[in-house]
Amino acid sequence: MGAAWRLCDAVAVELDRLEGALVAARQGDEAAIGKLFAAFQPLLLRFLRRQAPRVAEDLAAETWLALARQLPSVVGQVADFRALLFTVARRRVVDHYRAEGRRPASRPLEASDDRSGGDDPSETVVDQLSAQQAIDQLVGGLPPAQAEVVLLRVVAGLSVEETAAVIERSPGAVRVLQHRALRRLAGQLAADGVTP
Repeated sequence: MGAAWRLCDAVAVELDRLEGALVAARQGDEAAIGKLFAAFQPLLLRFLRRQAPRVAEDLAAETWLALARQLPSVVGQVADFRALLFTVARRRVVDHYRAEGRRPASRPLEASDDRSGGDDPSETVVDQLSAQQAIDQLVGGLPPAQAEVVLLRVVAGLSVEETAAVIERSPGAVRVLQHRALRRLAGQLAADGVTP
């Protein structure tokens, strides 16, 4: 999990760079909105592909449309915007499964087609497929609630409190779910002969 926490540090640095973009986006600057989209869309798709793989792109589009209407009134910093983004996305997932008449469940990931910037498209595709496969392996054996907490904490980089707000549980419940997930992952790694 050490690499995952380094990823969270990298996300924190990226958030600091996006503060100006958020301010400009609130005022309707399309380039700034594009910066926010480029920064968060890959994370959003990774989260949604785990939650609702067949409709992840549609749910991402619905999420961004909902946020576009709220953007002028969004208060706080980029971390608050990110938490709101994943809150809206999670609600879209719940609404999708309600409309389907089923309860959300984790399903295998489909191939990724994220489109983030990069000079060599083949490198970008390989990096993104590797990231999707790593996420799938990381949370594939976890119960849905634990997987969701790990996705929000590690992939989205949300704090315990932000994760609690997104999944509408207490911070203590998030810590318990995360602890159980990490314990289960450690057990799986030990069973596979991998030393943490």
